[in-house]
Amino acid sequence: MATYTASRSVDATGQYSLARILGLWAAAALPMAVLSWVVFPLVAPDFTSDPLGAGVTRVVLLTLGLIWEFVLSMIVVRQEEGDLRWATIARRLRLNAPRAPKTGEPRRRLWLWLVPALVGIALLEIALAPGISRVWVSVLPFLAEPPGYSFDAIFESQAILDRLVGAWRFLALFVVSSISNTILGEEFLFRGVLLPKMGGVFGQWSWVANSVLFGLYHFHQPWGIPDAMLGGVIFFALPAWRFRTTWMAIILHSAQSVYFGFLILGVILGLA
Repeated sequence: MATYTASRSVDATGQYSLARILGLWAAAALPMAVLSWVVFPLVAPDFTSDPLGAGVTRVVLLTLGLIWEFVLSMIVVRQEEGDLRWATIARRLRLNAPRAPKTGEPRRRLWLWLVPALVGIALLEIALAPGISRVWVSVLPFLAEPPGYSFDAIFESQAILDRLVGAWRFLALFVVSSISNTILGEEFLFRGVLLPKMGGVFGQWSWVANSVLFGLYHFHQPWGIPDAMLGGVIFFALPAWRFRTTWMAIILHSAQSVYFGFLILGVILGLA
């Protein structure tokens, strides 16, 4: 019971003001937007002549932004808790086992919720997300993905696929970017730092507000805002809020990275 009390103290005390919430959101969203819309066009190779180089440059720049989000999370933890010991980080960011919503007691069987959630997020990405994105950019065409920003386009060229055979550094970059994205960057900040402290402003709807902020944070790729917002509401913020554990969101958010990781591994091994 003592462990539960310590965990509850994260969201039971020191709730953020709206200004604090929006300030941390801006500290994450603005650097990513600048890297995407200002720095990338200045330093990237021409997409027409070197699509792989342009794609890699964009991944590197956004990874730097995600690493900054991790640093920002650690700054917040250090300011609020006084140290960066693992026990402190784990408690503050709720890196603990899922807890029963009514009693707050750890329950291993709650991990089973990951099974239908993983199926659901796969259906969202495969069946719903493309249609949602098409409607989004048809209504707001100025938010459509511009040429040179699509990393997926790299894999539509057999010549590029051939260049990637044996390119283990490309896989290493993807791994670093994915860890920085779905664990250390976005999830640590949005579900670890922000979500437990948003109840003072948004009450029982803090998980919805968190997802809205998460979607709008994607100004660096605005064509994906509705997908990020919908996925955040159902699969990231809700389980993290209901079961008081950031691990649920991390695992679900990382599922897509694992899938693409295996695809890239196949390309590097020459199986594509």
